[in-house]
Amino acid sequence: MSTRSSATPRASRLASVVLAAALAVALSACNQKSAAEQRAEAAQLRAKGDFRGALIVLKNALDAEPRSTDTRYQLAQVYLDLGDSTTAEKEARQALDRGYARGPALGALAAALVMEGQHQKALDETAGGPDDPGLSTARGDAYLALRRNDEARAAYEHVLGKRADDPAALVGLGRLAIVEGHADTAHGYADRVLARDPRNVDALMFKADLVRAGEHPEEALALYDRVLAVSPQHRTAHVEKAYLAIGLRKPQMAQAELDLAAKGAPGSLLVAYTQALLHYTTDKPDAARDVLYRVLKAVPDHMPSVLLAGAVDLKLGSNYQAEQHFRRYLERNPANVYARKMLAQALIGSGHGDEARTVLEPVLDARQADAEVLALAADANLKARRYDQAADLFARASALDGASATLRTGLGLARLGAGATDDAVRELQAATALDKRSPEAVEALVQANLRLGRRDAALDAALALEGAQPDRPLAHALKGQVLAAQGKADAARASFARALQLDPGYYRAAASLSQLALDANQPAQARQVLVDFLAKNKKSVAAMDGLATLAERTQDSAEVTRWLEQAAAVDPHAIGPGVDLCAHYLRTGRTDKALELARRLQVSHPENPDLLDLRGKAELAKGDLPAALESYKQLAQTLPRSAPALMQVAALRLVMNNTTQAEEDLKSVLAIQPDFPSAQLELAALYVRKGSHDLALMVAEHMQKQHPQGAAGYQLQGDILMAKHQPAPALAAFERASALHATNELAIKIDNALRQAGRAADADSRLAKWLAAHPDDVRVLAYRAQTWMGANDFKRAAVQLEDVLRRQPGNPVALNNLALCYQALGDTRAQATAEAALKVAPKRADVMDTLAWILVGKGDTARAVTLLREAQALAPKARDIRYHLAAALAASGDKAAARKELDGLLAGDMRFAQADEARKLMEKLKTGG
Repeated sequence: MSTRSSATPRASRLASVVLAAALAVALSACNQKSAAEQRAEAAQLRAKGDFRGALIVLKNALDAEPRSTDTRYQLAQVYLDLGDSTTAEKEARQALDRGYARGPALGALAAALVMEGQHQKALDETAGGPDDPGLSTARGDAYLALRRNDEARAAYEHVLGKRADDPAALVGLGRLAIVEGHADTAHGYADRVLARDPRNVDALMFKADLVRAGEHPEEALALYDRVLAVSPQHRTAHVEKAYLAIGLRKPQMAQAELDLAAKGAPGSLLVAYTQALLHYTTDKPDAARDVLYRVLKAVPDHMPSVLLAGAVDLKLGSNYQAEQHFRRYLERNPANVYARKMLAQALIGSGHGDEARTVLEPVLDARQADAEVLALAADANLKARRYDQAADLFARASALDGASATLRTGLGLARLGAGATDDAVRELQAATALDKRSPEAVEALVQANLRLGRRDAALDAALALEGAQPDRPLAHALKGQVLAAQGKADAARASFARALQLDPGYYRAAASLSQLALDANQPAQARQVLVDFLAKNKKSVAAMDGLATLAERTQDSAEVTRWLEQAAAVDPHAIGPGVDLCAHYLRTGRTDKALELARRLQVSHPENPDLLDLRGKAELAKGDLPAALESYKQLAQTLPRSAPALMQVAALRLVMNNTTQAEEDLKSVLAIQPDFPSAQLELAALYVRKGSHDLALMVAEHMQKQHPQGAAGYQLQGDILMAKHQPAPALAAFERASALHATNELAIKIDNALRQAGRAADADSRLAKWLAAHPDDVRVLAYRAQTWMGANDFKRAAVQLEDVLRRQPGNPVALNNLALCYQALGDTRAQATAEAALKVAPKRADVMDTLAWILVGKGDTARAVTLLREAQALAPKARDIRYHLAAALAASGDKAAARKELDGLLAGDMRFAQADEARKLMEKLKTGG
């Protein structure tokens, strides 16, 4: 009884739980809406402007009916409402693929592509689609964006022919009217839509755009607020309000609107772009670049983002990257003058003034050139030191904008460069007269007068600025600079101190005070000035860099590291301090730290050329040639017009013995910069290795034409002729090179050519004459010893080499050659000298070979074989080393291995010094000796 009674409550409780669960499931099933009902609910929410709510309901509908094309299409529409064009495109494609009506689905797809800026793609992918109003309107928008106005008009009018008051088509015609300069007509189209439907969001947005273009920002804001009253989640209205706020210099208002837009449409391309624009206008270029990197990764062809990315890179000083963005933009929009100006600015910044002028050429015509275009072209000529052309262009620009002190300043600098000093000073004085408060004009005038030695005039200009701006630090800093140049250190110090008093964060003044202390030979005081400045400006990277520079003067590496690490820590993502620290790590042999830092910084700066270069250098220092090659290939892709970057790639391919690709790279280098000397020399060397001596000579002749007063082309010609075994004409080329620029290398080459031509006496005489004029030329002294060794005069060579080693005790070549001389003379010092050479150069094959051959003579064949195998691995083509290995193996008793080495040796080129000995050894081994 007790058992039964204890079991019953548990059973009843379990039954209750099961019953409750079953009832919950049943009730849930009864209350579950169908997918069709959820789509209807989503449509109602969308009509009320609750796009996020509609999205949630549609996702539930998709869970209930995963293969529903209706749900996919509605999702595409809602994502378009939210500004998430990428996801809208995906949903529209899925609706199409699964059989939804082609007209509406293609219309959604076209609208998404237009939103992404892919206008031609929108037309291409929807060509031949059915007659659908939404599709026709979207195609009209694409035509309009591509400036194909007649086709846009036809598309909109086709829709209106079927639906006379279609709001989207009317708004499209309104936008077309704006493009064609008919603002009143555009207003008429907007008003026509709003008369029928005052809550039409598209018409309200268009009307707001119109009044904003008419410079009525407050009226535009009111219209955007009307949009938000109808559709609170309308992300474009928030974005447009943010645009207005950016233009009105109200960054806080702009950020608030963008936060609301992002909350309603977290994946919106437009929101992200506008956020980047806000960062750019509030001087946060790093943040802007991070946002744009994500935008362009998702939508590479969003042209507004491409243009903004160029402007951001330009502000960050990344001229090459900026150039690539502006070029991409101009490919799509060749008539955009702003992009053309920005491209020219980037080219000027990267030192390509000639190309900047070419870029500006289409807009330099007198009928259409504005002052800014002329000024940029002038600046390009100024950078290229074409001062007369620069002056002419600055003068034309000044004629268009006579009130610009900046243009008159440029004209003054151009006149100064052309040598017209009085005219230059007059122009700079005119610039300061136009704007007494212009720091650029006054500074240019002060610097010009200082350069001309007119220190009193420079002081007058600085004092005039001080009178106009007594509370600005620049005037006092300029006055201090002039006083310092006049030798009035105390007065200069007082001026710099006044500048710092006015602005405690004005680093220029602190740096000048520090320099004054250095000039007075007070390094401790120089350092203290910067330390005091840093105490008040704790995040001053410039001060930390200055302290690092002072530490470098005293070779205090630890102190340099400390300041550079502190500078880099101020902003771990900042490129400048990070690059400086990375370079310092490399200079001080901390390769792993350099590589780690470069890779970390690349996460936020993936295409920065300085980082790619430093990463490549670090990988080279670690001996990782394939990784270094990849880094420099990336660098060459990032800087496609940089000959030095591509030369790094070619040099690495040469080191890795990839001569075929290296040759192509070298040709590409010369296509970019035809007078790149190292590329010409390496290409000629490749031609010589291939036996294409005539091609190599063409390179040399080209160098001679480019630089008739340069020695390199004639020296190269001599090298090639020596490779062709033509010492007499080679000698003439070397002598021509030496007449232009005499070097010990040419002295050695002339000596060698004379000997090859059978003129040993002349060679001795010329070499003696060189050494009489250059008695301490160790290189030539060592070379003369080699010539005596070649003549078997080992005694005189040994004396010469001993003299060389007194001058350079650790010279491995001299030690090795002296060991050979001692060995030939039977001197017991041979092995010790060879051991010393190996200690200095443990990985040189020739040094290993010398010591091993001495060991063979002493009967230590085991160590000799070990050294010779290692030497052969380092220099597999050195036939004398292979012969020595065979001889050592034979001496050790391993005759089979010796014969194997000799078989391989005798099957190849037998033109080496000990070829006869090799043959004799083989005969001896064959006869069992």
